[in-house]
Amino acid sequence: MHAVASQLFGKTTVGGSCCDPAAAAMVLLLCLGFLPTVATCPPYCLCASDIISCSGRNLSMLHFDLPSYATRLDLSHNTIRSLRVDWVSQPFHRLTTLVLSRNSISQIEVAAFTVTPHLLHLDLSSNQLTVLNSSIFTGLKELKELLLIGNQIGDINPGTFRELNNLQRLYLSANRLTAFPLGLYEEPRAPHNLTFLDLTYNRLTKVPVQSLLSVTHRASVYLQGNPLLCDCALLALLEYWMWKQYHPLVDFRGEYPCRDNSEVNCTHEGVTNFEAQNFQVDPGEGLRVPCPGLTLPVQEGLVVFWVTPRMIMNSSDSDSSAHLSVLPNGTLEIQEAVMEDSGTYGCVVSRGHYYKPSESPEVRVLVGNMSASSTTDLAHRSNGEHFNTAFTTLASCVVSIVLVLLYLYLTPCQCRGNRGGSRGCGGRAIILCSDPEEVETGQRRSNGKRVAFLEPQPENSHMSVPKTPVMNLDFVSTEGILKNGTRTVGQTFTEPALMV
Repeated sequence: MHAVASQLFGKTTVGGSCCDPAAAAMVLLLCLGFLPTVATCPPYCLCASDIISCSGRNLSMLHFDLPSYATRLDLSHNTIRSLRVDWVSQPFHRLTTLVLSRNSISQIEVAAFTVTPHLLHLDLSSNQLTVLNSSIFTGLKELKELLLIGNQIGDINPGTFRELNNLQRLYLSANRLTAFPLGLYEEPRAPHNLTFLDLTYNRLTKVPVQSLLSVTHRASVYLQGNPLLCDCALLALLEYWMWKQYHPLVDFRGEYPCRDNSEVNCTHEGVTNFEAQNFQVDPGEGLRVPCPGLTLPVQEGLVVFWVTPRMIMNSSDSDSSAHLSVLPNGTLEIQEAVMEDSGTYGCVVSRGHYYKPSESPEVRVLVGNMSASSTTDLAHRSNGEHFNTAFTTLASCVVSIVLVLLYLYLTPCQCRGNRGGSRGCGGRAIILCSDPEEVETGQRRSNGKRVAFLEPQPENSHMSVPKTPVMNLDFVSTEGILKNGTRTVGQTFTEPALMV
């Protein structure tokens, strides 16, 4: 203990008295057990700065303390069977990534993840989970990525993901799901930020086509490797996704069983060439929009979906009295159109083949007078152009006036000290300077400034060389040079300061 104290104190005096009271106090607190201790890296793990890896150590539970400074903890490839509330001795407030893959976890207790409140990535792949209950992920409000690949999940209870407000990517591949988890999109507290859903290689036979059409523009849903039953609704979805170049289908289209399936006959008579169509209707009036490329009558039992700017609807359960509805023959009906109905509408129906480059299932609807709106837009643009031109002209005038004023009143006058020559003023200068002595002698009869034109002199000339006058100013009156205020006739320039 004396050696430890000597190291902490740094130096001692003769007689053993210390010269560092702070070090003495720390040793005293350490001896009494009042100072907090930080857990060291266990011999089963590898620790590097903020990363702790205890992978592949045949651990069935964590019977040792872990340093709480970790931001990444890897417990994969062990034999952990359950995740209890006290699976760690202290909370991990810095932990953002937890890897529990390749274990034997079949049970996760309620609030087991409350010790990791700031977790962003959780990997539970390759375990033995069978059911996801509504309290399994309590406390993970900041979680963004959840991996549940390779479990035995066959059922997902309602409300399972209600606390995962920030969840963006969910991997449920290689499980035993037989029903599409609609709660991910339709529950009131569903993770509305979900942009990636992997349901590949499950046991799905049917998918909600209408719900998938509504999430196509904001999420990627992967369905390949499922035993999907081929029907006209599913073919319509796949054809529409292929026309949209939807990456989950385009990248894995060879793994969908309904591709080029000749057993399902969804073809029908009346298919014509696709043409770009625009529809215009006045506010308050009705409009019927036929499905592009599809003429009447349609095949009996064929479901036609319409993707509108506000909702997805189909011909099988549409209300004919609603503002927007789909008739049994697949025609979209708009009653008492309003300005908000303007937009792009897509007709999704199985045609038995993928769309050609010249074909488009979408139409454009405009509510209002097209010519009037074009004239109004043109008037607005013209007014804007006129305003811009007037503003530019005004700004140019202001700048010009400012420059003139700067030139007249801020140009330095350097001629008063060089009355015998013009070297101080430079060549071809217009002198706007007045001598105060002239005002005192009363020889100035006008309030204007005198102007004289000077002949430029070579730079290398000497100051003593006499100048040759350009013109004789002995008999030139001020009337011929400057007019300002009351005109004075007959006055000549006789001041020495202004004689050349």
